[in-house]
Amino acid sequence: MIGVINFGLGNLGSVINSFNEIKAEVKIISNPKEIDNFDRIILPGVGSFRLGMENLLEKGWDKKIFEHTSKKKPLLGICLGMQLLFDWGEEDGGCKGLGLIAGKVVKMKNIKNRKLPHVGWNRLYLKKKHPIFDNVRNNVDFYFVHSYECLPENESNIISTSSYETEILSCVSNGDNVVGTQFHPEKSPPNGLKILKNFLTWDGKC
Repeated sequence: MIGVINFGLGNLGSVINSFNEIKAEVKIISNPKEIDNFDRIILPGVGSFRLGMENLLEKGWDKKIFEHTSKKKPLLGICLGMQLLFDWGEEDGGCKGLGLIAGKVVKMKNIKNRKLPHVGWNRLYLKKKHPIFDNVRNNVDFYFVHSYECLPENESNIISTSSYETEILSCVSNGDNVVGTQFHPEKSPPNGLKILKNFLTWDGKC
C-alpha cells in the first residue's frame, strides 16, 4: 500500500484520485507514526519551502521520513515535496531542508521571456535511466507549477531536465531509494500515471 503524507501543504485529492485511477491501494497518512505501516510513501506539496519544513518538523515527520528511507524503502517527493528533499531552500529567508539530496533550492531568475511562476506543460529530457520512467517515452510533456528550482551539488543525481528559457531540473534521485519530481505526475496523464504505476513496483534500487 502507498502512504501519502498529509503535512498541511499537499494537493492530496489529485494524488489519491490518480492512484484510484490505476487501481492502486493508497491511504493518506496524518500521523507520522503511521509511516511504519507502508513500504512506499509519497511527499506531495504546494507552497513555501520554509512553511513546509516548519510543518514537517513540528510533528516529527522528518524523523519518520529518515527512518523510512534508512530502511531503503522508496520515497517519491512531488513539487514542493521534491524541493524539501534538498539541504537548504532560500524561500522566506532560507532554512534547512531534509538533506536527503545534496544541494539547494533557489528562486528562478526572472530572465527575458520567462514568466514566473512556471505554470503549464513542459517537455522532459531524460539524462539517465530510472525505473520510474520505464515505458515512458523521452521528450514528452508534464505539468509544472513552481517558481523555485533545485540545484543539486552532484550531476549524478539528475534524472531529467526541462527547458524554460534555461535548463531546469525536473526529476532527481539520491542514487538509491529517494526520487523527486518537480512536475506533477498526478496532473500529467497518461505519462504521469505510468510514473505512479512504476512507483508501485519500484524496489528502491536504481
